[in-house]
Amino acid sequence: MYSGIQISQTDPRPMYLQILEQIRARIAARDWPPGKELPSIRALAAGLNISVITVKRAYLDLETEGVIVTRHGKGSFVADVNGLAGDLKEAQLDEHLAQAAEIGRQLGHDEQELTARLRAALKTLEKK
Repeated sequence: MYSGIQISQTDPRPMYLQILEQIRARIAARDWPPGKELPSIRALAAGLNISVITVKRAYLDLETEGVIVTRHGKGSFVADVNGLAGDLKEAQLDEHLAQAAEIGRQLGHDEQELTARLRAALKTLEKK
């Protein structure tokens, strides 16, 4: 089963985190709908030429978060939780906005200036 997940040896993040974030992104983008079967831990590890333990850690973290469910003897699947993809996108938006606000503060912008910049960005999107 092709997953499209890639590991970068030059990425400073741990490999399990790269896997975890790519799976989250696929689910948030609705590329992987609820109920979709994920590659088996062994198959993904073999396909990426990494340890089974690394993939297992990513899957366990995703399962703890409720993003995937694992059924013994059947495999791992995208959780069928209402709004999970939306929740992941909301969290991603919050993270990006916090980063943008931090950069704005570093540049000396106040709340009004930051709000004006966000409105301008929205208007640019509406024109596309």
